[in-house]
Amino acid sequence: MQQSLHGLYAITGTPLATQQLVAQVSSAIEGGARTVQYRDKSGDQKRRREQAGALRALCRQRGTLLIINDDIELALAVEADGVHLGKDDGSLAQARQQLGNRIIGVSCYNDWSRAEAAQTAGADYVAFGAFFPSSTKPDAPRATVDLLEKARAELTIPCVAIGGITPANGGPLVQAGANMLAVVDGIFGQDDIARAARRYAELFNE
Repeated sequence: MQQSLHGLYAITGTPLATQQLVAQVSSAIEGGARTVQYRDKSGDQKRRREQAGALRALCRQRGTLLIINDDIELALAVEADGVHLGKDDGSLAQARQQLGNRIIGVSCYNDWSRAEAAQTAGADYVAFGAFFPSSTKPDAPRATVDLLEKARAELTIPCVAIGGITPANGGPLVQAGANMLAVVDGIFGQDDIARAARRYAELFNE
């Protein structure tokens, strides 16, 4: 599993019609996204179920992991590969009980002790950020590169870097120890999504 948790991690952004969302995610996968997170905070349960199911079919066809943001029931309903939990999204232990051996990722912000606790509790990856100013979460606490270096030295699970990451500033994060770069607007806010994704994916080959 840990070998799969590597490379570009594309996170969906502004809510879209299902057909447009699937087309955009398909382009991101074409460009090299290896993991996709479906993130929709709208509360429209019918649309979320429809879109998560459509993305599950696409990702299964393309050999890409699908993670659902903070909704265990939805992840189970569409047979997603896993779920990502923030600090207010319930306990990891309860999530593990429900999800079995599916992937569970945990947001750790800039909190090293939270990352250690997440690994001990059975998380499959941890995410640090924001590393740079982010339009998605402008008030997110700022993380520093030394967290990635510490994670590489002391954790046995992969770590994700998130927050304002561009192809220009992402390279040093990968060099410092980020196994994945999580990106929203840097991919889905671009005119050529496949090309944008490819620029990030190439950072892991340098």
